[in-house]
Amino acid sequence: MNTTEICDELKDRARFLPPRFQSFGGRTQFRGEAVTVKCYEDSSRIKEAIETPGQGKVLVIDAGASERCAVFGDMSAQIAMDNGWEGVIINGCLRDVTTIASMDIGVRALGVVPKGSNRQGQGLAGIAVTLADVTFQPGDLVVADEDGVLVVDASNAGLIA
Repeated sequence: MNTTEICDELKDRARFLPPRFQSFGGRTQFRGEAVTVKCYEDSSRIKEAIETPGQGKVLVIDAGASERCAVFGDMSAQIAMDNGWEGVIINGCLRDVTTIASMDIGVRALGVVPKGSNRQGQGLAGIAVTLADVTFQPGDLVVADEDGVLVVDASNAGLIA
């Protein structure tokens, strides 16, 4: 099922991100179990997450909508892709968009800035995160395609074919 069919089927049990989350990855359609990170201008927890096996998973990053630095770039995308991650959604910015556009991974973010982030061991993983008033719990189902990004509670994920 694509995102429009899921919205029609589940009605209010499917929540969607606003259209300001742009697609940057080479893969425009992806889905998987949400793995969450909350960080602000520090990509330490992101690096830890993408270094783990990501088959069937989507990394959801609440970077506080910061526009002062990118928390994700081409090296992170390569690591995530090499470890089988389906996609990454960033409530913040990324960089290296030309390279990321050629990679077989889904990436959504608010925007692009050239400056990279720090790594000082800050941030949290495995907690509920909220991106643009949409809350993602670890284990929720994330579905993204050309029409948008949806999140479905894990308890309702079985309703989707």
